[in-house]
Amino acid sequence: MANKVYPKFKKAALSGVAIDLLTNVIKVVLIDLADYVYNDAHEFLADIPAPARVAISPALISKTISDLADFDSADPTLPAVPASDDVEALAMFIDTGDVGTSRLIYFQDTGITGAPLLPDGNDIKITVNAAGWFRL
Repeated sequence: MANKVYPKFKKAALSGVAIDLLTNVIKVVLIDLADYVYNDAHEFLADIPAPARVAISPALISKTISDLADFDSADPTLPAVPASDDVEALAMFIDTGDVGTSRLIYFQDTGITGAPLLPDGNDIKITVNAAGWFRL
């Protein structure tokens, strides 16, 4: 698998669904790929099984969208991630407070600094690519 914007997110954005990445609460979930297989049909956080969701970041800050449609943010830090399974991927989502309506945006399983990561109770900092998270 390669890094990819979820097709259901692109469809919603192109269909006029109110998706404002700058004003919505955007978070990142760390994923154990032993418990999750990416699928283009996945649309909401509930599509990622709970055992695969190792930890969820605080809301992304300093979000920007460039003239070339690159989405970027400050590097998120997940505080005190408890010891758990390996983290080999991450997914970005719009947090509505309900996994059934929290729309998946982006899946990343390559280019994650230090991956695979083995949480041990310490903070995990995700380094965002200099060009940003993704380009639409």
